[in-house]
Amino acid sequence: MFNGIFTLRNVSVPASALGRVDGSVARHDISVTDGIITAIGPATTGAGDLGGRLVLPCFTDIHTHLDKGHIWPRKENPDGTWTGALQAVLSDRTGRWVADDVARRMDFSLRCAWAHGTAAIRTHLDSNPPQHDISFAVFEEMRARWAGRIELQAVALFGPDVMQDRAALNAVAARAKAAGGLLGGSLAVFEQSKQAMLALVETAGNHGLDLDLHTDETGDPGAHALRHLAEAVLETGYTGRVMAGHCCVLTVQDGETVARTIDTAARAGIAVVSLPMCNIYLQDRAPGRTPIRRGATLLQEMKAAGMTVAVASDNTRDPFYAYGDLDGIEVLRESVRILHLDHPQDMAWDWLRAITSAPAAHGGFAHTGTLRVGGPADMIVTRARSWTELMSRPQTDRVVIRAGQQIDTTPPDYAELDDLMGAGAPE
Repeated sequence: MFNGIFTLRNVSVPASALGRVDGSVARHDISVTDGIITAIGPATTGAGDLGGRLVLPCFTDIHTHLDKGHIWPRKENPDGTWTGALQAVLSDRTGRWVADDVARRMDFSLRCAWAHGTAAIRTHLDSNPPQHDISFAVFEEMRARWAGRIELQAVALFGPDVMQDRAALNAVAARAKAAGGLLGGSLAVFEQSKQAMLALVETAGNHGLDLDLHTDETGDPGAHALRHLAEAVLETGYTGRVMAGHCCVLTVQDGETVARTIDTAARAGIAVVSLPMCNIYLQDRAPGRTPIRRGATLLQEMKAAGMTVAVASDNTRDPFYAYGDLDGIEVLRESVRILHLDHPQDMAWDWLRAITSAPAAHGGFAHTGTLRVGGPADMIVTRARSWTELMSRPQTDRVVIRAGQQIDTTPPDYAELDDLMGAGAPE
């Protein structure tokens, strides 16, 4: 057990875990006293030698949906498509997403994330009025309950109907601001896309809110929400932080369109988060055939253009993604496989920043997603000693240390939610 005063002796630490843009790994000793990292020095051998086990910072999960989580047993996706997911969630939300239901599922999700080693989470909250009042009130309760364990942020999520209704948009923005949240929304193929983005950006600026949007979550090459968002930011002089999620359409558009979109987004300072597990579940799905276009966006090209990039969990056990457990190691491992982040190998470890320090810095979290002297001893000790060992197993035997104390890594039992599932539980 690691508690109080101890040294993690002879452990492997990626340079990216120390806050550097670097793909190297080196052996270190990490000393901890009363929850604080007091020294990170050259590796030594002797009592407590951990034999090069990899130590990682705790994770920053910048794009989740805690209000939707774990409803699959009562409302599954009928066909696995994005439209099927949207309709299923709308059906389940009506009359069922009361405060107690949302709170219990949200707390369950947070206990999963805690057990796996996540220290900061941003969640999107379905915010079509009047749901925004229910979900933001629950979020505020959860943020207080989980303070000191998982740092929480919330984003108001809605569709183009709210973007076009200035009264509704301002009401949602006011509620998000009251909760210290962000303004969001979801937009893909939409005739008035540019006007909707201008309205959204202007409203965010008027309320002093940062932005985090679902953009172009589609395989229809006619979608240009990311470019229109970037143009709106540049044209209005908006100065808040902006994150765009998904951006799937870039994988099916022509080279000129892609280059223009990435260049405009980079100039606008937009960060992008890819949700590869959810996207390959939903995108290009059709009955009776194997998918060809999987929807995971052009993250390598965006990083090369100087954009801040991240990967995240997205949905968990709901109609948008039937699986997942808010596990940062799973997200990193699957992102590496799906997005080919493992070559060149001498820079592969730099992608660790995509689920640790990069989203932490963009989001303005107190949690930095790094290991540093004087910082909190929030870290994960794995059995793996190398990149390939980490990526080959799910690391279910990891040790999670929070504020210098080894925690119980047993996730909650799904049976706890059975009474919320009604006749649909369990399958």
